[in-house]
Amino acid sequence: MREIANALRRWRAQGTGFAVATVCGVRGSAPRQPGAAMAVAADGEVVGSVSGGCVEGAVYEAAAQALRTGRPTRATYGISDSDAFAVGLTCGGTLDIIITPFPPGPAAALDGVLAALAGQQAVALLTVIDGDAIGAQLAVWPERSAGSLSVEGSPAPGFPGARGLPAPGPEAGAGAWAAGLDGAALDDARGLLAAGRGGVRRYGPRGQRRPDGVPVFVQTFAPPPRMLVFGAIDYAAAVAGVGRFLGYRVTVCDARPVFATAARFPAADEVVCARPAAYLDRVAIDDRTVICVLTHDPKFDVPLLRAALRSPAGYIGAMGSRRTHDERLDQLRAEGLREDELARLHSPIGLDLGSRTPEETAVSIAAEIIQSRWGGTGRPLRETSGRIHTEPTGTPVTDAATSTWPGATR
Repeated sequence: MREIANALRRWRAQGTGFAVATVCGVRGSAPRQPGAAMAVAADGEVVGSVSGGCVEGAVYEAAAQALRTGRPTRATYGISDSDAFAVGLTCGGTLDIIITPFPPGPAAALDGVLAALAGQQAVALLTVIDGDAIGAQLAVWPERSAGSLSVEGSPAPGFPGARGLPAPGPEAGAGAWAAGLDGAALDDARGLLAAGRGGVRRYGPRGQRRPDGVPVFVQTFAPPPRMLVFGAIDYAAAVAGVGRFLGYRVTVCDARPVFATAARFPAADEVVCARPAAYLDRVAIDDRTVICVLTHDPKFDVPLLRAALRSPAGYIGAMGSRRTHDERLDQLRAEGLREDELARLHSPIGLDLGSRTPEETAVSIAAEIIQSRWGGTGRPLRETSGRIHTEPTGTPVTDAATSTWPGATR
């Protein structure tokens, strides 16, 4: 959703109808993960991707049909038939896709999510992906919500006849049903939003968590993670560019005002002139934060790395030769850092790609950041076996899990 949000906002402002196709489940290997989205406008314009090309044509037609009928639908795409002109995934996996039309007019949940993304606010989007209320959506913030998972006029929103659930008794009014479902979903969504996770949750007619309930797909959107680049050099400009491409909010920091200028780093979201360690002390850092130290100056590097290695940052890398790295480690030990803290340092920074130019070096740094996050081997895929797409723990991605780390397709 995040990668197509600008187009959706533009279409909403123009009064253009469109349909959004979102991957809500993955089984086996697949090119895109839950949350990947593609949108088709009434005039035929298309943005985004759900499969990297395998089934885009079929999804385009399904989205156009949903926009014509005004009815949400769910589609499943599996392995293609090599002996026929079938539409399917050549990678051997299966994708579940929910297709939701948005004609011109009010759409409280979608509009709320698009505004939150523009304002870099944390928000969750819940979508019913089966049953009578398929396509109903609820947007959830830590302190409020917009929309509903019920359907107007249904005494049991989304439940009678869905997955074999019984219709409610006469004692259960429509308001009670909607309140029970939305209330339970709100609680779950706020917990998932705080954890930066997503997935499918199932609910009974009064909001009970039950395995045979109607499925609700939860996508969570956290503000972009931060990349802090220290050292206003040509390598920093290239790293800022690739960081921006990966979805980070990029800050370049240097103590020298003649070098720390916005004109030299157009890809950075902000350029700060300050002593690196002092700046690091006053910014919020979490386990999604990436810190790249490119200064090459011990008087800046050592105090900066001392603070960084004791922070919760998810990745800390420092540029320099092996000799520089060894000298830096000795200085950090003298500053009192333990061996387990020093082991967090990626130095010399980047993977061994044979990089020469600043741009190539930035690619090697980006590759190491991705490898560090997802636990890949860093080896050529042709030399590995087993599943390609895994969770950070090494568990294969088989359900509608989402992540707030860049690269997760939302």
